[in-house]
Amino acid sequence: MRIHAIIVAAGAGLRAGGGVPKQYRAVARQPLLRHAVERLLGHSAITGVSVVINPECRALYDAAMAGLTLPEPIAGGATRQESVLAGLESLAADPPDIVLVHDAARAFVPDAVIDALVAAFADDDVDGACPALPQVDSLRRGEEGRFSGSVDRDALWRVQTPQAFRTPAILAAHRAAAPGATDEVAIALAAGLRVAITPGDERAFKVTEPADFAKAEVMTTFSSRAASGFDVHKFGPGDHVWLCGVKVPHDHGLIGHSDADAGLHALTDALLGTIAAGDIGDHFPPSDERWRGAASDQFLAHAAHLVRERGGLIDHVDVTLICERPKVGPHREAMRARIAEILRLGIDRVSVKATTTEKLGFTGRQEGIAAQAMASVRLPEQDA
Repeated sequence: MRIHAIIVAAGAGLRAGGGVPKQYRAVARQPLLRHAVERLLGHSAITGVSVVINPECRALYDAAMAGLTLPEPIAGGATRQESVLAGLESLAADPPDIVLVHDAARAFVPDAVIDALVAAFADDDVDGACPALPQVDSLRRGEEGRFSGSVDRDALWRVQTPQAFRTPAILAAHRAAAPGATDEVAIALAAGLRVAITPGDERAFKVTEPADFAKAEVMTTFSSRAASGFDVHKFGPGDHVWLCGVKVPHDHGLIGHSDADAGLHALTDALLGTIAAGDIGDHFPPSDERWRGAASDQFLAHAAHLVRERGGLIDHVDVTLICERPKVGPHREAMRARIAEILRLGIDRVSVKATTTEKLGFTGRQEGIAAQAMASVRLPEQDA
């Protein structure tokens, strides 16, 4: 399935204070909106992310998204409903199978919430899915400062985002909707769509009031971890090598069970090391024929997914390729761009370097290529 996410960030958000719309206020040294975008960009099932903004905030948006590769932001409307419709209309020419509509103020949604949303569409009878938490507090009606009655909480849910829908269905429902809807579930139910309830998470709370920023800061209290990786592959017959996800012409190939991309293998091990999750062989054993000739980008994407499942943020990655040839310099920027794409990072967080061993050792004799890598991540304090 092609799954695209729309993040709605066109509101004024002034109740939270700070002098700017809340989506541009900093939490853990970066704007709330950037946290939301990076969370969704980092999920392996999501193929693209668009942001709906107030055009008057374009300078704030550009500063918040610096270093990320995103489509041109979409101009929002006067209401959330109008802004979401604008985002949906931007996809109408080439609609994805599933669209996720997400609020920028819910910036810390865990991967497991999105996993459950995607899994809901295995049921062909489902038109949409929404994460929600059961109402656990007692509810009372009140008038003029006094309680006047009770409300049965058994069938009540606290609705969160992202809310996911089959794109044609929610686009048609939005086009036909009367003004005043508070979210996509309301519009979907009015149109007769079938919406599944999936597990929500307290971490997907909505930043609304000034005190919520303090709560968000606590949630983003991280400890840093760094780990290294190393890999070697020897030359064999062939006319190219794969290095850091880029096909490089060469008079030899590299021998390995997969595509023998030493750069991505070393970086995969480095990321796995930051969460003490073993090594690449534990997750993709060479004895398993599924990985024969496999592209190594999926190994690196898997390691990044495991980091993000733990609530981690990848800060920076660095790869050093060790070989006499082929020359790395002409391909360096393509390698950086490919790693950034796989990890859903800004290219400014990716470094690729090369060196030789001055003709010493197996690399000096041009028998193969070695790579070493470093990765630094931030993990929530409770996991660190």
